[in-house]
Amino acid sequence: MLGTPLVLLAHAAATLFMVGLIWFVQVVHYPLFAKVGPDVFVPYAAAHGNLTSLVVGPPMLLELLTAVWLVVRPPPGVNPVVPWVGLALVGLLWLSTGFVQVPLHETLRAGFQPDVWRRLVVTNLLRTALWTGRGGLVLFMLWRAMSRPEC
Repeated sequence: MLGTPLVLLAHAAATLFMVGLIWFVQVVHYPLFAKVGPDVFVPYAAAHGNLTSLVVGPPMLLELLTAVWLVVRPPPGVNPVVPWVGLALVGLLWLSTGFVQVPLHETLRAGFQPDVWRRLVVTNLLRTALWTGRGGLVLFMLWRAMSRPEC
């Protein structure tokens, strides 16, 4: 059976992967949507949706599952409130993704619409901030868990 230290490391890996990815998406990927020509945007948006799911699905699911685990079994040396805060942030990320970003992407599959694209870029700032905060939180949990004398 997996122990809490291994779960914490898996959680940190998933979260920090998503922090890097969301910053890449916010700074590079989403702004470049406006540079895709209108004649190829529809197939581009469809391929983007399919391929992105392959990249973000596994780490997001791992992050969620390990966040739940850490709430049930907080790492030694970590205040039990910290994993609850982390899980709440994961919940906000899933809600934002499911109810804001995914519908905007679905709308863009029909063709590039500048107003929809701008909403996607602006609303993704929330996910960028939430994942950045989660990155700090998970690093704090790692630091607290590793600061114990037996580590």
